[in-house]
Amino acid sequence: MARMNFDGWLPIRIWNEAGHWQVDWCWFGDAPLRQPFFRDAVDDALRLPFNQALRRQTPLSALTDWQAHSPGLAPGPFILHASRCGSTLVSQMLARLDDHIVVSEPPPLDALLRSDLPAPERRAAIAGLLSAYGQRRRGGEQRLVIKLDAWNIGEWPLLRECHGQTPWLFVYRDPLEIAVSHMRRPGMHMVAGMLGDCVLDDGLPFEGREDFIARRLGRLLEAGWVHCRDGGGLAVNYSELPEAMSGHLATFFGLNAEQCLRASAATVQHAKQPAQVFVADSEDKRREASALLQARVEHYARAPYRALEALRLNTACAEVRTASSGRSSL
Repeated sequence: MARMNFDGWLPIRIWNEAGHWQVDWCWFGDAPLRQPFFRDAVDDALRLPFNQALRRQTPLSALTDWQAHSPGLAPGPFILHASRCGSTLVSQMLARLDDHIVVSEPPPLDALLRSDLPAPERRAAIAGLLSAYGQRRRGGEQRLVIKLDAWNIGEWPLLRECHGQTPWLFVYRDPLEIAVSHMRRPGMHMVAGMLGDCVLDDGLPFEGREDFIARRLGRLLEAGWVHCRDGGGLAVNYSELPEAMSGHLATFFGLNAEQCLRASAATVQHAKQPAQVFVADSEDKRREASALLQARVEHYARAPYRALEALRLNTACAEVRTASSGRSSL
């Protein structure tokens, strides 16, 4: 039987239908993924006449079969985050680089991470999916960067089973500013019952949106802190952006001076809405927060935020001491 040709195709949906896992594919050709989120790139690709006329679905096993015949780039750094905290800015800066493939919050990866597949089958499917995203569709790609959904901090140990040596970072922000953003326009994980079971659940009744958002945010930040502490993740505060991309994050991502300059062009635009100019909003968000929201955030989310800050600052101090020691030995 002839092998199917998937050149230019990417998986856009994975689901379970009557006990059989299926993959929905879309043809992207050599178009780079420059949109803020993978779903935006999918929407654009689905408007192409080719994709309106021809769709392709396969069993889940097609991912591993294709990986065996045409392995893609291994994933480089993973980006984890607390949501509404600058992670999209980081991914959009990297997406400016022609030799980077940046896949931001792909729903198929979330579907596999939170699936009930047997562990070996799930690991193989995840590896096959990331290999598909890592295909050199333009020819010069050298790095694959994956940004996960915020709630995938709960599935991070599963992904580490597949890519235990891959560097990763956790981006976060003052929790009151994150909470105000979700009060304005809540993400999936901040609406009761929308996401399903996840690490953010505490199993307790809640009183109003302020209580629900603050408690979930606290658990998210705590999980980020624990995994950074125990798993070597780099803690990055929103306050460090975008300047850090020309500093210690340039080292983390392996960027040269020219790449840093190109990446910085993304900072003029709003990361999630590229047609708009970016305007700092931290002060506005803090002023907007109600007394109730402030109290709930202080109670549930302030302690893990401070723990992350202590970890970040201790790491920075250690790096300075190491650099100073290296210079003194010259």
